[in-house]
Amino acid sequence: MFHALADPTRRGMVERLVRGPASVSELSRPLEMSLPAVLQHLQVLEASGLVRSEKAGRVRTCRIEPDALRAAEAWVTGQRTAWETRLDRLGDYLAGQGTDGQNTDDSQRGS
Repeated sequence: MFHALADPTRRGMVERLVRGPASVSELSRPLEMSLPAVLQHLQVLEASGLVRSEKAGRVRTCRIEPDALRAAEAWVTGQRTAWETRLDRLGDYLAGQGTDGQNTDDSQRGS
């Protein structure tokens, strides 16, 4: 899923689809690329589970898959929480290093 979101064109498509369903031609309109290139981007988004499309007659309509976005959000939130905890502990450790006289610039220079 994150591979699919790594590309700015695909992120733009997802941002557009968050506002509601859109046809492939609507999605391709603001892009400066061929329709086959747009379809390749959509295939990546569909393979990742972020987007679903259905064809009615000659029109292919794409929709966002909210559950896939929720799963990505949950993962990012968990990672953020873990890293904030680690960085808080590192900050506490470093703050303690400066107050007990160890590893300060003066003690390292021998002053």
